[in-house]
Amino acid sequence: MKALLPLIIAIGAISAPAFAQKDIMTEKTAGEIKPPVAEKRPHSATWHGVIITDDYHWLRDSGYPTIDDKEILAHLNAENAYFEAQMAPQAQLTETIFQEMKGRVKEDDSSVPQKDGDYIYWSKFEEGAQYRKHYRKPVAGGADQLILDENILAKGKAYFRLGAAEISPDGKILAYAYDDNGSERFDLHFRNLETGEKLRDIIPGTLSGIVWSSDSKGVVYGLANENWRTDNAWYHRLGEDLTKAKLLYKEQDIGFGVGVGLTAQEDWIVIGTGDNVTSEVRLVPASDPTATPIMVSPRKTGRQYSVDVRDGTLYVLTNDDHVNFRVATASMKAPGEWKTLIAGSDRHYLTGLSLFKNFYVTEGRIDGLDQVEIRDYADASKVQPIKFPEASYDAGLGDNPEYDVTKLRLGYESMVTPDTVFDYHLADGRLETLKVQEIPSGYDPAQYVTERVMITARDGAKVPVSILTKKGFKKDGSQPLHLYAYGAYGYAMPPGFSANRLSMVDRGFAYAIAHIRGGDDLGYQWYLDGKLTKRTNTFNDFVDAAKGLIDLGFTSKGKVTASGGSAGGELMGAVVNQAPELFGAVVSHVAFVDVLNTMLDKDLPLTPGEWPEWGNPITDKAAFDYIRSYSPYDNVAAKAYPPMLWTAGLNDPRVTYWEPAKMVAKLRDMKTDDNVLLLKTNMGAGHGGKSGRFERLRENAEEAAFIIWQMGMASSQK
Repeated sequence: MKALLPLIIAIGAISAPAFAQKDIMTEKTAGEIKPPVAEKRPHSATWHGVIITDDYHWLRDSGYPTIDDKEILAHLNAENAYFEAQMAPQAQLTETIFQEMKGRVKEDDSSVPQKDGDYIYWSKFEEGAQYRKHYRKPVAGGADQLILDENILAKGKAYFRLGAAEISPDGKILAYAYDDNGSERFDLHFRNLETGEKLRDIIPGTLSGIVWSSDSKGVVYGLANENWRTDNAWYHRLGEDLTKAKLLYKEQDIGFGVGVGLTAQEDWIVIGTGDNVTSEVRLVPASDPTATPIMVSPRKTGRQYSVDVRDGTLYVLTNDDHVNFRVATASMKAPGEWKTLIAGSDRHYLTGLSLFKNFYVTEGRIDGLDQVEIRDYADASKVQPIKFPEASYDAGLGDNPEYDVTKLRLGYESMVTPDTVFDYHLADGRLETLKVQEIPSGYDPAQYVTERVMITARDGAKVPVSILTKKGFKKDGSQPLHLYAYGAYGYAMPPGFSANRLSMVDRGFAYAIAHIRGGDDLGYQWYLDGKLTKRTNTFNDFVDAAKGLIDLGFTSKGKVTASGGSAGGELMGAVVNQAPELFGAVVSHVAFVDVLNTMLDKDLPLTPGEWPEWGNPITDKAAFDYIRSYSPYDNVAAKAYPPMLWTAGLNDPRVTYWEPAKMVAKLRDMKTDDNVLLLKTNMGAGHGGKSGRFERLRENAEEAAFIIWQMGMASSQK
C-alpha cells in the first residue's frame, strides 16, 4: 500500500471543511483580523555534523498521535479563524460555485448492477444523501435487499469512510470495516444478511483487505500496529473470542507492510508483504488459512512481483528482468522457478494481470495511453486488444467478480467524456455502453477541447501535458491556466474527467495535468527518474511544463495557478520555492513539506517504509544532503511568494498536521510580499478531508473560489 496517496478529486486535491454560513464575517472584519504569528522556540538537532534548526518544532504535539496541547490547538484554531475571515468576502462566490458543482451531480445515482454468484449487487445514492446504500437481489428473482446503509453508520459523526467490505462465500454474512474519525484505523463488523442481525464479533484497528475462508467460517485481515503499520495477517473464526485469533504471518522488517487478497479461483489466500520497491508473496489455502504458508519466492531488493493461480499454475507479474515488467508462469510445486510468458517491452509497460477461466487480461500503457488486452492461455501470441473511441483517454478493467465470464466490465473516460461503464463482449469485440455519468445541469462535450502537448524539460526529457479548454479559448497568453500534478510513488495521473473542473474552465481557465516524472505515466523508468537521487526532476518538470505552456500561449507568467496534495503538496512547496514568479495562486493540500525532519524520524508511522522512495538520511549522508537541498520547509527564503492556501488534517496519519502548520508559520515570518497566506486545518478528519459527497463539493468550491479571487476574477462572478 502506498503511503501518500494522490488526491485528485475535483479541481485538484481534497481540502478541509467549509465553515458554516452563519459564522461568515464582513469584509471590514476580515481586514481587521491579523494573521496568526507562531512563536519562535529555538530547537536544534545535529545530523552528520550538520546542525538543523527548527523554530517551529513545538507545533508537533509531543503526545502524538494524541493531540491535546492547548497552545497548539489554539494556534490551529486561530489560523482557521483567520482563514474564515479572509474567505468571508468570497462567500457568495463559493456558494455559486458549490451550487454549480452540485447541479452537475445526479443526486439519486446508482452504480451499474453486477452479478456475483447467486446475487446481483449495486449501490446507490438517494437524493440529498451524503453516503451510499448497498443492495442485492437474487439472480433467480426476488425483492431488493438493503445490505448496508452508510448513512445510518455515519449518522451523528463528523467523518465516515467505509473501508473493505466482503460477503462470505455462502452469501450469508457481510464483513465490513469503517473509520469514523479520519485516523484510518477501521473497525471490522459482521452482519447476518438473512436475519439482519449484527454479530457480536468486532475487530478494532484493522488496516487491510478482508478475505473469507472458503467455508465462510472466518476471515483473514491485518491490524494496524502502534505505529500505524500493518505488519501482520490474522485469522479470526466467527463466534470465537478475539484472543483466539491465529497469527498467520508477522513481518520483521519495519519498512514492509502486509496485505491480503484472494486468487481468481478463490482457492488461495495471498499474503503479500513489501515496501515501495520490493515484494514477497506467500499463499495459504482458502480452505485452511492456518496451514503452513507457501513461499512463492523470497524477497530480493528492488524486485516486485504479484501472483495469481489458475489450475495449479502460478502467473507472475514481475520487474525482475525488465523495468517495464514481464509475465511469467510457474508450477505450484516449484513456485520460484519462473518461465517467461510475456517478455518485458521497452514500449509496452505492463501494470496489471487478471485471470479468468478461458482467457486472461493484461493492462498497461503504451506512450502513456492505457491498454487492455485479452490473451489466450494456449497461445501467447494470440492477443485481442480492446480499442477505445478517443485518441486520449483513461480506461481499465472495472468490477469483474466472477471467474467464468463471456464479457468484461470496463471503465472509460477522457478529459471531455464523462465516466462511462462498458461491457466488452468477447465473442464479437463489441463495446456495450451501460452507463454514462449524467450531468443533470447539462453538459455538451462539443463545447470543450482536449489536447496533449509535449514539453521539453531542462534536461531534454519530453513531458506530456493533457489540457482541457472551453471551445474558443485564446492562446494569446491572456487567459489563466490551472496546472495540476502529483509525481510520486509511480502513480500516473490519467487524463480523466471531472465535472468540477468545468467551474474554472467555463470561467476562462485552461485546466492542465502535467504527467511529470515520479509517476509512471510513461513507464516504470519514468517513475524511477523522479525518485531518490532524481527527485528534483519532478519539481523541474512541473516548472518547465508551466513555462512551456506559457510559451505555447496558453497563459502568461503570473496567470498560472496550481494545486497538489500529499506528495503533490510537497511538489507545490518545492515549485513556489523555485519559481514563485510563475504563479498567481497555489493551493497545497495535506502537504508533505517537512521532508527532512520526517525522514529523520524513524518512529513516525510511515517513515521506514518511505526510505526506498526518498532515501534514508539517518544512515546516508548523501541522502541527507540531497533531501535537505529540496525539502520545501528547509528552503523557505526571504522573497516574494504567490498567494497560497494550505490545508491539513488534525487526525491525518499520512502527512501529520504539523507539516503544513510549520510551513505556513515559516512562510509568514520570511516572505517579503503582502499576498494572502492561509492555513486551514480540518479538526475532525484526516488525509482525505471531509467524507460526505456534498461536504467534499463545498470544499472543492472553496478551493476554486480562492483561486478565482486571487486571479482578480471574483468581482465579476458574484
